[in-house]
Amino acid sequence: MLKTQEDLSCVMLRKEKTGTSQLKPDDPLKKLGVQDDDDVKTMLQGSSMMKVRSPRWKRKRMLKLLNDGVTVWCESNKATNKAKTQQSFSVMEVECVWDGCKSETLRNLATSLPEEQCLTILFKGGRKSLDLQCDTKEEAQHWVSGIRTLQGRVNNMTQKEKLDNWIYGYLKQADMNKDGKMSYKEVQILFKMINIDLNDEYAANLFKKCDKSEDGRLEHEEIELFCRELLRRPELDAVFQQYSANGCVLSTMDLREFLKDQGEDHTLVHAQSLILNYELNEWAQKNQFMTPNGFTMYMLSKENDVYNPEHNRVYQDMSRPLSHYFISSSHNTYLTKDQLISESSTHAYIRALRQGCRCVELDCWDGEKEPVIYHGHTLTSKVPFSEVVKVIAEYAFRTSPYPLILSLENHCCVEQQTMMAQLLQSILGDKLLTKPLNDKPLQWLPSPEDLKGKILIKTKKIKLKQDSSSSDSSSSDDESKAESKPKAWKDCKLSQELSDLVVYTRSVAFKLFDPSAKKPPNEMSSFSESDALKLIKESGKLFVRHNSMQLSRIYPSGQRVQSSNYNPQDMWNAGCQMVALNFQTQCNEMDLNRGRFLPNGRCGYVLKPSFMCQPDSEFNPENTGGGPGHNPVLLTIKVISAQQLPKPDKEKLSSIVDPLVWVQTYGAPIDNNTKKTHRIDNNGFNPRWDCTFKFQLHVPDLVLVRFMVEDHDYATSNDFLGQFTFPFTSMRTGYRHVHLLKADGSSMSPSSLFIHVKITPGYSSPTRQAGTHST
Repeated sequence: MLKTQEDLSCVMLRKEKTGTSQLKPDDPLKKLGVQDDDDVKTMLQGSSMMKVRSPRWKRKRMLKLLNDGVTVWCESNKATNKAKTQQSFSVMEVECVWDGCKSETLRNLATSLPEEQCLTILFKGGRKSLDLQCDTKEEAQHWVSGIRTLQGRVNNMTQKEKLDNWIYGYLKQADMNKDGKMSYKEVQILFKMINIDLNDEYAANLFKKCDKSEDGRLEHEEIELFCRELLRRPELDAVFQQYSANGCVLSTMDLREFLKDQGEDHTLVHAQSLILNYELNEWAQKNQFMTPNGFTMYMLSKENDVYNPEHNRVYQDMSRPLSHYFISSSHNTYLTKDQLISESSTHAYIRALRQGCRCVELDCWDGEKEPVIYHGHTLTSKVPFSEVVKVIAEYAFRTSPYPLILSLENHCCVEQQTMMAQLLQSILGDKLLTKPLNDKPLQWLPSPEDLKGKILIKTKKIKLKQDSSSSDSSSSDDESKAESKPKAWKDCKLSQELSDLVVYTRSVAFKLFDPSAKKPPNEMSSFSESDALKLIKESGKLFVRHNSMQLSRIYPSGQRVQSSNYNPQDMWNAGCQMVALNFQTQCNEMDLNRGRFLPNGRCGYVLKPSFMCQPDSEFNPENTGGGPGHNPVLLTIKVISAQQLPKPDKEKLSSIVDPLVWVQTYGAPIDNNTKKTHRIDNNGFNPRWDCTFKFQLHVPDLVLVRFMVEDHDYATSNDFLGQFTFPFTSMRTGYRHVHLLKADGSSMSPSSLFIHVKITPGYSSPTRQAGTHST
């Protein structure tokens, strides 16, 4: 006899078929809701276009959207052998789409091209933009609108829908004869594509189990069953069984117990809302049960991410002085690659601003008609100052409403400086801050909230004659790195018009930490990475105090000609606000920067810990024991498994990855630590490690946690597969998924890690040497 409703649920669920499948290979276009969209229909039919690079370089291309609703094929005829070659890109790799002749290439050809037929596709990362001319105005509009529509729809997909779309794309590719069925040979091809090396016996048994018709081909429900078996998550099933009273469902009481252990809201109302949102089975939902499938959907959702979703909005106090925030900052923002011969481009400013960057750099030199921006005395290309300012005006506040600082490295004559001032005023208009917010004496810098929607100019300012007590007006921004002798105010070769635009961010040369000198808050200094590190080592506490009142900008060494980056964490430890990095370089240091500015709505401003914001702060990053910020905790992370990892090289179909996971902490020197799992051979689809690591953290408010997945290689260095970096203060406990990112910071969905996190407050262990590494 069935004693409880939970016992009844086991019987009912066996009878119910609704919602039992984990994934159906349905039409992704329907799932995206774009099957009737006219723009998408045009993209599906394909369009012949002209790819444009210069007046002499124009090539025919056929662009066509595939049925997965995400991938665009770009087909060309090679002149050598007339063989068709194909390249592709995902709409999720697109940074933005412009209509008309707005790119530098098309703008230079605007007189010879019909503007209404042109468009530009800008990509994330280092991929070159695509300048195109369509045959008609309508076709160009369809592609611009269509890509934007698909991006919006894909961004709003659930993890389940992304997984569905992902497997559908591979199923279509593996179906070599396009008959809508899967032979065993095609299934073996699919295994290679999705990065899993199953032994022949297991693969054959799995195929046989799903081939209910016994005709040697999988179709319809058989493919659905095959996908469900392939995507089974035994580790998730084990968690489900741990909390399920009857092994079939989670009651609201079971689910509340799970949520309590997760450290979350475990009220009845919240448990009921999760069942309503994630349970697929109608009978179970009606009776307030969660099945294993519903549990899986919840566990894969953003709501269960290891990163606190509440931090996706601006949640910090934005009314504090500017000096109390870390500010996302870019170095040589105009460059697309190295510092010697690479292209200077307005696109680089767009990429930085769209990433939430709030301080961009403009290296200004005399041009023939107007100032130009490039890396002086090198072969980097030049871009007109006015074009950069126009792009800044358009994109300054699209990602963040908070103030944008233009760091001008000024090498222009007085006449062209005056022209710069005129261009800044005419193009930026009311966005440009040209005078103080009020007439009161300045004791602290204004706040991000006070300066919302404003653009500030950072450069030298002409010193008034009576201002003899103030710091010298020379700047340490110049990468000659030679600190010039102080100039008399009357000899300063500066334009009065440009000088007048400097309000709260006046560049001055740093001299000494003098606690007795009352420096004006609107004076800020720039430091090379080597100078900053020396000051941190020798006078860390004084540097922290200095940065409680003044703004500091750190820039990379002039020796970094390949646009490499330094470790920004060292500078954040001293409270430096503008830690400028080469945004164009995909590297560990940029992962840290993206992680630092991930919270607070990615607005580019993150409030510094309170112990770094007092003029009399006792915090010393080089010696944190027992002082301010010392709040020891034990962080325990169990790396359980990974899901749907990519191949490092998509062209190597036969290659299967051997993944391993690095877990790293970055903070005060004593909190720097690195650990790694063992490798799993030949499985990028669902590798499992079950490795547990412990991290003793002393100043957790400064710590970043980084997960990185690599493909082990015997002969060469390991290949990067994916990563995710975020502040410890944004980390959630319990069973969580880590949704991995590509090297350029874009989504790698559905690739993820499954982990368990435990935080033990007040835990203290014997002091170890800073920077200990263990594997």
